[in-house]
Amino acid sequence: MSTETAPTAASAEVRFKELGLSFPATPKRTGNFVSSVRVGDLLFLSGQGSHDILGKVGVDVDVDRAREASREAIIRLLALVKEELGSLDRVRRIVKLLGFVNCEAGFDRNPQVLNGASDLLVEIFGEAGRHARSAIGAIALPHNFAVEIEMIVQVES
Repeated sequence: MSTETAPTAASAEVRFKELGLSFPATPKRTGNFVSSVRVGDLLFLSGQGSHDILGKVGVDVDVDRAREASREAIIRLLALVKEELGSLDRVRRIVKLLGFVNCEAGFDRNPQVLNGASDLLVEIFGEAGRHARSAIGAIALPHNFAVEIEMIVQVES
């Protein structure tokens, strides 16, 4: 958990910029799926990974670097949120993360890897960034991503 307390008065858009973050270009969609689906006040986002940090965590990528990959995956997910909603300020709450870590059998530090993503969401959204989460080890991920994360977000109606 981040030791920094996210300000409650600043908007998520402002906090994102204050943290020196920027959105990557949204990825070209390949396959028969969409990047996000909105049902009522919930936005379901397809998995995103770090395009720069590749390989098996614990073998090719250390845990600290994998935490960076999880942060990058969240930034890519937030780019999809912004694309869909027009502003991060329309997010009411981060509901759930499902994170996959590309690792060998026996690797048990998946939660520490996903902490990079969770900490960043709290830095940006404050208490509204706290969420339920699952961290799962996978024997392989698309494009050899070190980490892939999908997210469910509650949005303003």
